[in-house]
Amino acid sequence: MRLIIQRVSQAKVTVNKKIVGQINKGFLVFLGVAQNDTEKELDWLVRKLVNLRITADKNNKMNLSLKDVKGEILVISQFTLFANCKKGNRPSFIKAANPQKAEKFYNLFIKKLKTYNLKVNSGVFGAMMQISLINDGPVTIILDSPSSS
Repeated sequence: MRLIIQRVSQAKVTVNKKIVGQINKGFLVFLGVAQNDTEKELDWLVRKLVNLRITADKNNKMNLSLKDVKGEILVISQFTLFANCKKGNRPSFIKAANPQKAEKFYNLFIKKLKTYNLKVNSGVFGAMMQISLINDGPVTIILDSPSSS
């Protein structure tokens, strides 16, 4: 699995000109699921994400986690995170999970995040989405599960 985490002061996702999810201060998370991902890796990523200390403390140092600041999370599915562009000019998505597995893991990821009592919103799996955000910092982190790195 692969996450692109953007620390934001606000973000929203729109489908068919309707806002389906939005957050204030927190993380916009793009989630890609690979063919070989397991639930064990999903659990590891959820724990890592909620405990990742990339939020500024009173001295403007990245010392606080999302849990510490009661931040919010907006999760967006994005199979293109596993694009391979090494050959030719058209990306290959062969390493991405099939849609059934990806949707299952996407929903499970969101469900497990909610167990941390954080506000969690999401996009619509498989939909054409428009994402708006104000990146805070800017801070953008790429986080791979142990088997993906």
